[in-house]
Amino acid sequence: MGNLEACRDSPPKGSSNPRVRLARFRLLKALPLLLAVFGTAPVAQAATAASAAYVVNLGGTIIATAKFRFEDDGSAYSLVLDANVSGVAQLVASGIAHVESTGTVTPSGLASQRFDLLTRANGEDFTIKVNYLKGSVSAFVIEPPIVNNIDRVPLERKQLSGVNDFLASFILRSGLDRSVCDARAKVFTGVERFDLDFTYARDDVATSKRTGYQGPVVLCSVKYRPISGHYTTSEITRSLAEQDRILIWYAPLRDTGYVVPYRVLLTTSMGDLSMVLTSLE
Repeated sequence: MGNLEACRDSPPKGSSNPRVRLARFRLLKALPLLLAVFGTAPVAQAATAASAAYVVNLGGTIIATAKFRFEDDGSAYSLVLDANVSGVAQLVASGIAHVESTGTVTPSGLASQRFDLLTRANGEDFTIKVNYLKGSVSAFVIEPPIVNNIDRVPLERKQLSGVNDFLASFILRSGLDRSVCDARAKVFTGVERFDLDFTYARDDVATSKRTGYQGPVVLCSVKYRPISGHYTTSEITRSLAEQDRILIWYAPLRDTGYVVPYRVLLTTSMGDLSMVLTSLE
């Protein structure tokens, strides 16, 4: 695990279609990606412990629930996400996702040292393990491996420097103002390398009593830019890259100095995919 470890070129005998696995991973990936804490470390570096719950809705139907736990002792952090997916037609089967990110707290945010993802559906497990060292990928393993077809953009070693995992990369130092959106996340998931560019949209107010927070929020528009590891023929990748309607509303995590997603909204071919905060402790 000390050196960069690439995926094998072909899946094991009897494994499911690699593109189906990748599509399943991308939708399940959206859950921790949307739930990732976008925020700032407390100035005093006091210990922080919080939990949140979300529901995910696709085209008017609840397709998933997720619980998120975050701990920060001022020098190290832990992020844990557990999601239950109901299943969506041909896109993803019913199943679970479990994601963990651990690493160090830095002056600019969180720096991942280890990232682990597990999805389980139809009796099949899909796992990703990534190690990071000083902002660069030192090793990664995927089981079953993703096939490197001619239409998959190859990963390059130089693209795996200055990156973070897709949970830790959203932790930023900022208040609940437009500076929350002054960010570019350089993300490596273990499968794909992409950038997320944030742009301030407006200040807003959350008023719904059915959600886990009422009060001021900041709305950011997000642009997805695929770099490598994706399929050029993927409709999901093309749709995400072409659309301008990926929106995230941020709310404060009590008085800790962190902010978390209150609501996330993006458009898919199956309808709007949205996530809403239902509880915050």
